Amino acid sequence: MSQHGSRPIPNKSMASERLSRNWPSLTVLLLGVAMSMLDTTIVNVALPTIRVNLHASESVLSWVVSGYALAFGLALIPAGRLGDRFGHKWVFTIGLAGFTLASLWCAISDSSLSLVCARIVQGLFGGVFYPAVTALIQLLFVRKTRSRAFSVMGAVIGFSTAIGPVLGGFLIEWFGQSEGWRSVFYVNLPFGIIAVIGSIITLPSAVSGRTHGKADIVGLILMTCSLSAILVPLIQGEGSGWPLWTWLMMCAGVLLLVAFGLWQMRLARLGAVPLIPPKLFVRAQFTGGIILALVYFAAFTSIFFTLSLLWQSGLGHSALETGYMSAPFAIGSIIGASQSHRLAYGLGRKVLSIGTGMVAFGLLSVWLMLSLLPTDELNNWVLLLPLLIAGIGSGFFIAPNVDFIVATVDRADAGAASGIVGTAQRVGAASGIAIIGSILFGSLDFPHRRITSQILADTFTHAASVAMLASAMLAVIACLLVFALPKSIQH
Repeated sequence: MSQHGSRPIPNKSMASERLSRNWPSLTVLLLGVAMSMLDTTIVNVALPTIRVNLHASESVLSWVVSGYALAFGLALIPAGRLGDRFGHKWVFTIGLAGFTLASLWCAISDSSLSLVCARIVQGLFGGVFYPAVTALIQLLFVRKTRSRAFSVMGAVIGFSTAIGPVLGGFLIEWFGQSEGWRSVFYVNLPFGIIAVIGSIITLPSAVSGRTHGKADIVGLILMTCSLSAILVPLIQGEGSGWPLWTWLMMCAGVLLLVAFGLWQMRLARLGAVPLIPPKLFVRAQFTGGIILALVYFAAFTSIFFTLSLLWQSGLGHSALETGYMSAPFAIGSIIGASQSHRLAYGLGRKVLSIGTGMVAFGLLSVWLMLSLLPTDELNNWVLLLPLLIAGIGSGFFIAPNVDFIVATVDRADAGAASGIVGTAQRVGAASGIAIIGSILFGSLDFPHRRITSQILADTFTHAASVAMLASAMLAVIACLLVFALPKSIQH
């Protein structure tokens, strides 16, 4: 155990002495977080060029975004359990290596099917390494230092998610419309290689010390089938015209989800190790936070999907101009996240109320702009203030929300808890894209005559305003759900 990469996790009494060693580990972890969150939104500005160059349908565009989020979410909980059992370091390293290779596959794809498959694999490996991040932060840091680490993580999540369209716009502008979309995946390669090497050198071998039982294969199958049965029809339904099979499949998904819950409770009663420990949901703070995370991410992630398609396909702006449009949100996220740690201690739950309230206000303002202004008056300046306010609110929310949820569970359950939180976020993101995408494309009612640029702009703007209102309503619901959480963070 003399090597730095294999040192044991420090306990609380050692934490202050070895804190300086832990920050390099945090840097490596956050590089992985940035890559996974960046790929949630960077592809949005590339969707119009993907549609042209790969002759992709509307359902394919939804799959490129939602397929990533769905696979990501499905991998999180079993990956968290694997980390608890075998060590979070190697789960992180293997997952990040697979994510980097899948990014290369995305970049060299020559068909819609290949790209969708590559995105699903990319999301799968992203879901493998992501739970290890919050689990290792939980194990490496204590008390206020842990909150600071989660605040930095929240800043990275908010910034990398929001900066995705900006970076994507730059890359597409630089490399051109025909090949520029590939560069949004190539950009992962150097950072992925650096992060993999850094993880081997700096991360501790972290095993929780849990008493391990047999892997819950039945639970994994039930969870995968239930979430897939619910989300696949949501993604495919609009493009297929919502046939009967989509409704039957969603009903079957709900029944499978109930069966999964009953199976988990049975395993817990028998003293076995369930995939999701039912005892975690006894905590009102944890349960409320899971529901809140699901709803908030459904609202949050869908913003970029709607606005990117409107700005390019509807209003004819370039990918770079689309990236500039989203920049205020990215800046606001940095501002909000940088203050979230201090505000969480001073205001407790109120910081989450303020944050979600600002997001709801910003999205409602965007909806009003899209609904009331003529299309020739819609530009980046019009949306600057609403997106800045929404970005600051998002920064206020993300880091404290993670702290509220993960810090309440036992240290031995850190991997499982982080997997559940991440699954709620990713399932929320996939559901949000699927639902909002269905609303957006379903509202595109083109007249039966020659489609001029003005008709195209008016039709897309109307559809985007309807979709943005739906996102805003989800943000309002998230604001109300905040009150399900306790008034202060417990450590």
